[in-house]
Amino acid sequence: MDNGDINLEEGELDVDLSDEEGWKLKNENDLRKEEKLDKEAEVKKHKKKEKKAKKEKKHKKKKKKHRHDNKEKCSLNNGDVQPPVNEAKVDLGSPKKEIDDVPYVPKRVPISLEELILKRKAEEAELIKPKFISKEERIQQAIQRRQAEVQAQREKQMEAFKKQTEYLEGLKVTRLSIVILLDLERKRRAEDFQERMRQHRNFRNTGKRAAQEEGPGDKVNISQEEQAIKERYLGQKRLTKRRPRRLNERKFVFDWDVADDTSQDYNPLYKEKHQIQFFGRGHIGGIDIKQQKKEIGRFYSKLLESRRSDTQKVQEKKRLSGVAKREAKQKWDDRHWTEKALDQMTERDWRIFREDFNISTKGGNIPNPLRSWAEMNVADELKDVIKKVGYPEPTPIQRQAIPIGLQNRDIIGVAETGSGKTAAFLIPLLNWIQRLPKLERLEDTEQGPYAIIMAPTRELAQQIEEETVKFGRPLGIKTVSLIGGLSREDQALKLRMGAEIVIGTPGRLNDVLENRYMVLNQCTYIVLDEADKMIDMGFEPEVNNILTYLPVTNEKPDNEDAEDDSKLLSNFATKHKYRQTVMFTATMPPAVERLARSYLRRPAMVYIGSAGKPTERVEQIVYMVSEQEKRRKLLEILAAGLDPPVIIFVNQKKGADVLAKGLEKLGYSAVVLHGGKGQEQREYALASLKSGQKEILVATDVAGRGIDIKDVSMVINYDMSKTIDEYVHRIGRTGRAGKSGIAISLLTKEDAPVFYDLKQLLIQSPVSTCPHELANHPDAQTKPGILAAKKRRAEETVYIT
Repeated sequence: MDNGDINLEEGELDVDLSDEEGWKLKNENDLRKEEKLDKEAEVKKHKKKEKKAKKEKKHKKKKKKHRHDNKEKCSLNNGDVQPPVNEAKVDLGSPKKEIDDVPYVPKRVPISLEELILKRKAEEAELIKPKFISKEERIQQAIQRRQAEVQAQREKQMEAFKKQTEYLEGLKVTRLSIVILLDLERKRRAEDFQERMRQHRNFRNTGKRAAQEEGPGDKVNISQEEQAIKERYLGQKRLTKRRPRRLNERKFVFDWDVADDTSQDYNPLYKEKHQIQFFGRGHIGGIDIKQQKKEIGRFYSKLLESRRSDTQKVQEKKRLSGVAKREAKQKWDDRHWTEKALDQMTERDWRIFREDFNISTKGGNIPNPLRSWAEMNVADELKDVIKKVGYPEPTPIQRQAIPIGLQNRDIIGVAETGSGKTAAFLIPLLNWIQRLPKLERLEDTEQGPYAIIMAPTRELAQQIEEETVKFGRPLGIKTVSLIGGLSREDQALKLRMGAEIVIGTPGRLNDVLENRYMVLNQCTYIVLDEADKMIDMGFEPEVNNILTYLPVTNEKPDNEDAEDDSKLLSNFATKHKYRQTVMFTATMPPAVERLARSYLRRPAMVYIGSAGKPTERVEQIVYMVSEQEKRRKLLEILAAGLDPPVIIFVNQKKGADVLAKGLEKLGYSAVVLHGGKGQEQREYALASLKSGQKEILVATDVAGRGIDIKDVSMVINYDMSKTIDEYVHRIGRTGRAGKSGIAISLLTKEDAPVFYDLKQLLIQSPVSTCPHELANHPDAQTKPGILAAKKRRAEETVYIT
């Protein structure tokens, strides 16, 4: 291509730039390009302006229409007519033309609140204003309402009829389909049965059984089967050859013979028994419902565990550990029961409490024991009296017996001597009497006492009377004691003046009742203190006779109601409550058990310590002496130094008098107490010993039961008791109320019947030792009445001198 040629291709100029003309052509080409781009830009701008003008036009039309509507509303609301507003016409022919004249549009004035309130009031007044309607109009309205109701009911009936028709038509179709399905099912079952029979026939002809029938022993089996059928139905006996027995064969064969096997069958159909096929539900069908529930629960637990995030798992572990700690703290609280409140006590705490005080109980629905007097459910006046008397803390028998007594239940208390049994039955009794109205108590004096307390000895009865007066006098409760040795007429006069509580021995109480000095028409509380001693002293007939004078209308039923505190306390605040019987004893011989079964109803039994055993605070010392050495040994013991008061027990009244006179001659201040003394002499002996005027009391077993002499330091058994129970009660005079004591016994050969039991007591006592003379004595090796087994000749030891 030559220089200077112009090549126009794709709207551009191809110029050779080697000379000046080429540069000129290039400049012209650039100008043409710029003009072309400017024209394209103007076209695009014009199109854009046209589109914008069209949009503005549409917008103005909508705005004009909206403004016109607002004008009409404003004119209607304000009551005046606004002049029309001239809108500027915009020529959209040229893209550079703009809107120069924008008309003024007034703002919409809102309705004032006062006008709105007035308008609403006017509407309400219009509604409230009664409107007169003529009779014809009312009739016309009623007819219209009735027609509307009839029309609605007719439409409803038509709709129901249409639904019923549709249902019946569908039911016909359903019944027809059911019949068709049943026919098809019946045909299918028939075809299945035919198919199974065909398969069964083919199996018999070609299967295992067909091969067996074709065996060589088939004819033999058929003949044996026929023979068995004939023997069964025709009664033919099968002739079998007996096996010859050898003469020297004496062994009996226990094995079954082949001919005796009844389980073998010749028919192959019965020879191969069909295995059971499981069907149904549960274990028979191979389904365990419990296992399914476990698996479902395990599945959901795993699902929930997988859906939890790590933070949720950590929070759940913390929560579960906290719950476990709280439960463990509540169940196994390390605090002692003395540091807990009453509502915080658990069953474990109560068990520890009973073990601390050596309390054991028998019977149903037994309440928890008392921890202090403040927790006792009695009147405040009675609590104040207890504090004034000087009882700082309840004893073990009082802790358990008082809550049971406050429930009006019968009690059998087995406790050691000096354990506070008197207050244990007095406090529930005084609490009940105090609840009765005083006027009612004054009017019913002729009906007899509310309670009787029986004791085996006069001294014990007087001691109970002293304690009862201490508690009862501040509460206005009168007490009378009926014991032998005093004037019966004086005692009858006191009864006539009125008394809520009567205390006495069985003999005098029986005498007073038989002579009509006293009646028991309203007696609902009976106490038998030292019941085993009463039986031993022969008072069982008198006790039974006294209990026959009691009314039968207030006896408890001998069933579960006697253990239900809600029923026992239903009429507790009246004098018509159920009769309550309380029995305290140290041992439970058969006679006492028989008495308890006769007069007590479902009693609660309370055991304190070891029943029938001496207290662990008494040190028991035993000396083996002869009858002539007793007096010398006694003087050695007294010369070693004594801390008065001291009680010396003997077995005979004459021996007590002789020993007391001998001690007085030696310079000891002694006093005598036994059954031969009068009542005044008995009272003087006890009063002088308690006041400290006398140091030594020489007594028989009369003083061995129930007498509470404070601070007895030593008990000496100058004559050993005949039974071990009497020995226990003798040494129980010391070591009372939590204090320690010493019991010394002088044994002779005549005391051999108690050697075995005494040895056992000394071995079991933690503070006593058994001497070698007693431990190795022949009479202490076996219990009396049991013959010792003779040794065999081979076990005998022969000593050669």
